[in-house]
Amino acid sequence: MITDPAYEVSPWSLRELELNLDLLPQSESVFALSNGHIGWRGNLDEGEPNGLPGSYLNGLHELHPLPYAEAGYGYPESGQTVINVTNGKLIRLLVDDEPFDLRYGTVRSHVRELDLRAGVLRRECEWVSPAGRAVRVRSTRMVSFQQRAVAAIAYEVEPLDGEVRLVVQSELAANEEVPHSSGDPRVSAALSSPLRSEEHGASGTRLRLVHSTTRSGLRLAVAADHRVEGPAGTTQVSADSAEDVSRLTVTSVVGTGQTLRLEKFVAYGWSATRSLPALRDQADAALVGARDTGWKGLLDQQRAYLDDFWERADVEVDGDTEIQQAVRFALFHVLQVGARAEERALPAKGLTGSGYDGHTFWDAETFVLHLLCLTSPRAAAEVLRWRYNTLPAAKERARQLGFEGAAFPWRTINGEEASGYWPAGTAAFHVNADIADAVVRYVAATGDEAFERDTGLELLVETARLWRSLGHHDHAGAFHIDGVTGPDEYSAISDDNVYTNLMAQANLDAAADAAERHPRHAAALGVTDEETAAWRDAAAAMALPYNDDLGVHEQSMGYTRHQVWDFGATDPENYPLMLHYPYFDLYRKQVVKQADLVLGMYLRGDAFTPEQKARNFAYYEPLTVRDSSLSAFGQAVIAAEVGHLQLAYDYIGESALIDLEDLENNARDGLHIAALAGTWTALVAGFGGMRMVDGGRCIGFAPKLPEALSRMAFRLLYRGRRLRVEVGRTKATYTMSCGEPLEVRHYDTRFTLTAGEPVEHGLPEVNHRPPPQQPPGRAPLRRHHAT
Repeated sequence: MITDPAYEVSPWSLRELELNLDLLPQSESVFALSNGHIGWRGNLDEGEPNGLPGSYLNGLHELHPLPYAEAGYGYPESGQTVINVTNGKLIRLLVDDEPFDLRYGTVRSHVRELDLRAGVLRRECEWVSPAGRAVRVRSTRMVSFQQRAVAAIAYEVEPLDGEVRLVVQSELAANEEVPHSSGDPRVSAALSSPLRSEEHGASGTRLRLVHSTTRSGLRLAVAADHRVEGPAGTTQVSADSAEDVSRLTVTSVVGTGQTLRLEKFVAYGWSATRSLPALRDQADAALVGARDTGWKGLLDQQRAYLDDFWERADVEVDGDTEIQQAVRFALFHVLQVGARAEERALPAKGLTGSGYDGHTFWDAETFVLHLLCLTSPRAAAEVLRWRYNTLPAAKERARQLGFEGAAFPWRTINGEEASGYWPAGTAAFHVNADIADAVVRYVAATGDEAFERDTGLELLVETARLWRSLGHHDHAGAFHIDGVTGPDEYSAISDDNVYTNLMAQANLDAAADAAERHPRHAAALGVTDEETAAWRDAAAAMALPYNDDLGVHEQSMGYTRHQVWDFGATDPENYPLMLHYPYFDLYRKQVVKQADLVLGMYLRGDAFTPEQKARNFAYYEPLTVRDSSLSAFGQAVIAAEVGHLQLAYDYIGESALIDLEDLENNARDGLHIAALAGTWTALVAGFGGMRMVDGGRCIGFAPKLPEALSRMAFRLLYRGRRLRVEVGRTKATYTMSCGEPLEVRHYDTRFTLTAGEPVEHGLPEVNHRPPPQQPPGRAPLRRHHAT
């Protein structure tokens, strides 16, 4: 039986103490390095064996036909899939003519470590060849946060039992064979050798490949340069190239106590518009910059970048070393996906794997940007600018569907809808409000009025126009939004989904407010007083279904009248339900895939009383099966708010360990970036009780801890101030390191926080409620003290 990969529990690193070849795909995702522009999966340096070869550039994709049994109006015609681009990681080794291949010979030891402070992946292996020659191989790999186009590797080989002839081959390799999971032959055909050679070359220590895609019309240039150090007689044997491979070969006779060292600098660039010479020059220029900085300089830059990040984003957890490691692992990977994305999307798997075809979804704005807005706000702004740049496609989609404004895609890479499943791809309009919510949160967290005026306003206006044309007032004046799919994908094409309506309501009001703050720019967008009045009328009259008999809000109109799913007759192996039951049956029953109304109570907490939150949570908890990684942390936040601290702690464990323990058995396809961001949300918004209040003019906290944790501290960046909140068993301490005084709320107490003057407040008693039950067999694993 294959067990989960075992990682040493450490507060600032992730160490794998032995190599399990059966679990390579999972560890390749966990050890992936990225900066938001370049992504390198944690494949072994020598390339084989592997689970899924992976080198990615954010946004570089290929198109393929979408399959339909029956055509329908408005169906997207073309799908988009991220492709494995030119691999610059490859360094092959021959030891006295024996390939260094861990499937053969004897592996004495093999350790890999992801260093979360240095931002590098280290590897050390002692291997004995089938012929009995022993060597130690060390490598350190990085993808630079400071130099966006650059990745680099330092590779060393040391003989352990006498003189050995070593041959090192450093390669750029395109069109690697990649396993395809799709059963559609059209998709497989589109992704088979997706790169077409345009130029290749090798000279001295330099390598270069230039390719383009066939259907999407994108061009990619990759260049590499090297520094070689070794004993006297170390020589470069050859530098050769062909259409799909460019290779530098180094040979040396190395004795015991001597080392052959190779430093490899790789630069990537891609464009939909730039010419071949321009893109070639771009990659060469980035390469010159990297080589000039040097290996040590790149490491120093990486450490400085991360020191600054941890200073404004770290979370400390006392009492659970697993959660401590997991939240820093989560923060590091979320930073990796967003740090240098720069007007590109945030894929659901980041650049750690090809899962979901590399698409971005609504969870980028709803979960990942919540973290980035308060830790790396510039990265959050760049993602929203990408959405702004895709407005023409979203407006065209709305016109195609017969609506005004913009209809943003459910899943996409290039801004066009790529989902062939219409109940989600067409009906999940809540993505519009999720984007608008991210705009509002970013502006509230930063006070960036220029962004709101120049970018956010139009996003708010066009999304509000969609809601006003999609919904309608009934005979009594109530505003309804019918036939939509909310976050819970087990309840599609519903009327008045409460999550959707609540988020649309906030979207409409936010658009009207922004238009009033920027009247000249709003007028340029054609906004009139009559239109903003219509938005406010719709928001004020928004229908929010409520069952008076049960005393709970309905997830959507009539939802509580549906038959409850027969959980008792559902075998444990039949989860996730969508893989074992028809959607038709799921859609007409009370069963929740992922937190829907419960998530709405977090994002729109102002719309519910404390008692309503408690009753709603108690009602929906026994219906929620968490067949989605997007559920547990939303449930954790509300569980903590209403007084179920142990349950919140259990859910945090599930979210935090989803990839480290491969809880959903799909980490091989890439990490769950939104769930990782949700780990931070569950801790900071759950146990920290963090909320932005008064339209962002004030930040509030209502901290509380479960029995297992003795202390938690977290840092965040708010309107240019660096805050630190430390929560103990009986008190919370608020500190601001710099900046103008800031109004802060501790529960119902407001106070002014001044730089360098900590403020302490006591913690009230937690009103513990009887814990609700989950569906049989679907309760989260109970966490205990894990020191």
